[in-house]
Amino acid sequence: MSLSAHDLSFSYRQQPVLDGVALTLAPGEVLALLGGNGAGKSTLLRLLLGLLRPARGQVRLGERPLADWPRRALARELAYVPQLHHAPFPYLARDVVLLGRLAHHGLLRAPGRADRDAAEAALDTLSLTHLAGRRYTELSGGERQRVLIARALAQGARLLLFDEPSNGLDYGGQLRLLAHMRTLARAGYGVLFTTHHPEHARQAADRVALLAHGRIHASGPPNTVLTPQALAELYGLDISDLPAPCAR
Repeated sequence: MSLSAHDLSFSYRQQPVLDGVALTLAPGEVLALLGGNGAGKSTLLRLLLGLLRPARGQVRLGERPLADWPRRALARELAYVPQLHHAPFPYLARDVVLLGRLAHHGLLRAPGRADRDAAEAALDTLSLTHLAGRRYTELSGGERQRVLIARALAQGARLLLFDEPSNGLDYGGQLRLLAHMRTLARAGYGVLFTTHHPEHARQAADRVALLAHGRIHASGPPNTVLTPQALAELYGLDISDLPAPCAR
């Protein structure tokens, strides 16, 4: 089931943020949404999740408008992986992952065996079983990011939306995160991630969408979209400011 945006526009206090955005995320692919700070990436992500209502246009999940989906049914199809955050309580890693099952058992029922099995399977998929009994707040940035991905997998959703997932990770953690996203796509998940790093889009994405001034300026495979001219325009640079490729 695909997630698609059709002619999306949005404003904050009458200040346009997005204008006529069209985008599609399909299962089995990684889509990078690339843009500078203030380009509207996080706003677009919130619209795709149904957390904001567009001024114009529509988001569809499959053949149905997003607004027609009951919240719990939507959560079983679409999951959000936030930037690294600090848990307000000293949850165990296992308990953070188990929170992903709320879409299935609800707030008024305790998690059952199926929920616990799903959480354990998600921990195993991300190679986190040995950390399940550790406090989330004691984990490294990369380990916490993997716990948040495991929570999304436990949710049962097949479409995963990541908001600047590499923020706060060291170089090794960033590379491992990108590899995890590729692995998820090979397993049939649809993965969208926002970033301001062109190299991350090159390494992980099947397709890249360039967002600037509230519009998608180009979309397609990284090797055709991420040209020096496009990057210079995206980040407001003179093309002569871009480093030349290293001589070999």
